[in-house]
Amino acid sequence: MVSFLLELSARLAENGIPDARFEAQCLTEHITGDRFTPPSPAQAEEIRTLAQRRIAGEPLQYLLGEWEFYGMRLFVGEGVLIPRPDTETLIDAVKERLADKPPHCILDLCTGSGCIALALQKLFPAAEVHAVDLYDTALSYARRNCVLHRLPVRLHKGDVLDAAFCGTLPEADMIVSNPPYITDAEMRTLQREVRREPETALRGGKDGLLFYRKMIPLWKQKLRPGGMLAFEIGETQGKAAADIFREHAFQNIEILPDLAGNDRIVLGTCGKYEGGITDGKSQNHQNKGKEACDVSGTDHEGREESSP
Repeated sequence: MVSFLLELSARLAENGIPDARFEAQCLTEHITGDRFTPPSPAQAEEIRTLAQRRIAGEPLQYLLGEWEFYGMRLFVGEGVLIPRPDTETLIDAVKERLADKPPHCILDLCTGSGCIALALQKLFPAAEVHAVDLYDTALSYARRNCVLHRLPVRLHKGDVLDAAFCGTLPEADMIVSNPPYITDAEMRTLQREVRREPETALRGGKDGLLFYRKMIPLWKQKLRPGGMLAFEIGETQGKAAADIFREHAFQNIEILPDLAGNDRIVLGTCGKYEGGITDGKSQNHQNKGKEACDVSGTDHEGREESSP
C-alpha cells in the first residue's frame, strides 16, 4: 500500500498536481473504500486511470463525485460549482448574527449544489429555506444533497435577475448568495481545474459586480423590515460591493474576511433586525408531511449549461 501511494504521489507531483500525496490518498480510498487496504490489480488500474484524468485537468472533487462543506458530505460533479472553504465564512457570519433571533424564512440565490441552503437549514431547523438556481444540472445535485441529508430545503428553478420570478418567492428575514463574481479578465487566467467548472457560476462581468448591481435592488424588496442580505464576494470587491449596499440604503453594512484575511463577505440590513418570527410562531409547520426538496410549482423555463 505504501509503495503504491508513493508511486501514485510521485506521478501526480511530476505532473504539477499540488498536494499530490493527499490527492493520491483520496483517489485510492475512493476506489478501495478505505486508506489501509492495498488495491487489487484491477483497482490499481482504475486508480491510475483516475490519476491520468486528474493530470489532464479534471478537478479532484469531480473525480470523487463528492466533497465536504461545513461538515456535510455533498455530491458534486461536472456542471455544478465546487463548494469551497471560503464560502463557509458566509455560514459563520449568518450563524453569529442570527443565533439569538432565528429567522423564519431564508432565501439562497444561485444555490448550485445547495451547500449554503443545506448548512443554514441544519443551523436553523425551524426556518423555511428556499434555494434558487437556473440550471437543471445544479438543481439535480442540490436535490440529491437534500435527500442525502434529509433536509426540507425547497428548490426553485428560476432566474435570480428576473423580477417576475422574484415576485413568486416569499418575503424573507435573510437572503444569502454566492453569485458569479469573477471578472472577465480573471476568467482568462483561471487555473485549468477551475475552468472545468460552469462558467455561468463564475463570470460576473467586466468588473465582477454585474450580479450585485442587479440583485441587490431587486431582492431588497423581498426582505422583511430589518431583514439581512449577505453576499460572498471576490477578495478585491469589498468596498465596491459595500458601496452598492449603501446606494440602496442598507444599514449596518459589514465587510468580513475569510480565514486567509481576504475580503469575502458583504452584508447589511434594511433597518434594525428584530428577529424573523415576529408573530411568535413559525410557519415551518407547512413543511411537515412534505418530502425534502420539493420543487416549486413556480418553476420558470430555464436553460441547461453546456459542459465546460
